[in-house]
Amino acid sequence: MSGEVDTRLDTKEDTKEEGDNLDHLTQPPYVDVPRDHALWGEIEKALKEIYDPEIPVNIYELGLIYSVKIIEEENGICDVKVEMSLTSPACPVAQEMPSWVQGAILPIDGVGGVEVEIIWDPQWNPSMMAETAKMQLNMFM
Repeated sequence: MSGEVDTRLDTKEDTKEEGDNLDHLTQPPYVDVPRDHALWGEIEKALKEIYDPEIPVNIYELGLIYSVKIIEEENGICDVKVEMSLTSPACPVAQEMPSWVQGAILPIDGVGGVEVEIIWDPQWNPSMMAETAKMQLNMFM
């Protein structure tokens, strides 16, 4: 040991900067989302609260969300369209998952309606997962 003492104080700003540097690890590589829209942060947060019942990872970082479109309406309320997939066509919650997504986004202030569509092209595969999901599942590629 060198005998030197680290006198640097960690502040919330330091922690925030470090966290910001790692946010990209939570982003699936092929997702198409409006990151610059005012509602996106709340929508992303809501999607990260929904977990695949068979895999202990949220559906966003798992890469099941393919796209999110936010459609501005004249009255300042926005409609949201989500295209997503499932890990398998035989997924036991295939019928329920769209309503989970809709139920998570609909209560967000500024959202008027939510349409969720399950699509199978492209077919989901593990390369669609965010780095954080791969780490959680010990799937290093």
